[in-house]
Amino acid sequence: MPVLFVGHGSPMNVVEDNPWSRGFRALGGLVPRPRAILAVSAHWYADGSFVTANERPETIHDFGGFPEELYRVQYPAPGDPALARRVVALAGEGRASLATDWGLDHGTWSVLVHMLPAADVPVVQLSVDARLPPEGHLALGRALSPLRDEGVLILASGNLTHDLRHAFRSMSAGVTATPDWARRFDEAAAAALERHDQAWLAGALRTEDGRRSHPTPDHWLPLLYAAGAAAPGEPVRFPVTGFDLSSLSMRAAIIG
Repeated sequence: MPVLFVGHGSPMNVVEDNPWSRGFRALGGLVPRPRAILAVSAHWYADGSFVTANERPETIHDFGGFPEELYRVQYPAPGDPALARRVVALAGEGRASLATDWGLDHGTWSVLVHMLPAADVPVVQLSVDARLPPEGHLALGRALSPLRDEGVLILASGNLTHDLRHAFRSMSAGVTATPDWARRFDEAAAAALERHDQAWLAGALRTEDGRRSHPTPDHWLPLLYAAGAAAPGEPVRFPVTGFDLSSLSMRAAIIG
């Protein structure tokens, strides 16, 4: 299986017909049908690495202030406890544990509701451990790479640039022009993915543009799981590019 990173953006992409929702739908035809999905979402940012072991994971509406129709959306994909146990085993002794108090948050289902609308592929979610340095997330991605040979799609979901304060100010002011810092960082990250430069990716948030693009690291770190699970020299494609709300990169990457 290839590895997939998706800039998921606003939850409104679930109910709107826009370039991003159409891009998510197109992804379904660009990767082989997986036997299961391991999702790494920016929205499960926790002190530890946890893996959902639910038979029927809940659709979590982890947002507020949106139209009622969005809260009625369900993504009833089955879980896969056996895959969850496999993820824990691959992560290594004491590095991950099973959890049943989480489900599928919108970083996962807002993409899959378009990509695999039948919700008939099992989905397991892995949390992003807030305590790990960037190199630790890359290492976990590498440890999980054997899943690719087992028919599992590793789906990482975040955004290459994610300054919500700037995005909301731009929306309020009607500003659509993308600032230079966001464009530079998005292009630099894409180039690093193409050359499989894990050292750059690990240190990216220490750069001036990186700090500006990510006041918090949660939407960047899922990318490191995708990069870690990729093999050197694999082709990289960007089927979705562009910015929403002025500065929010919606770039998606298929590796392999």
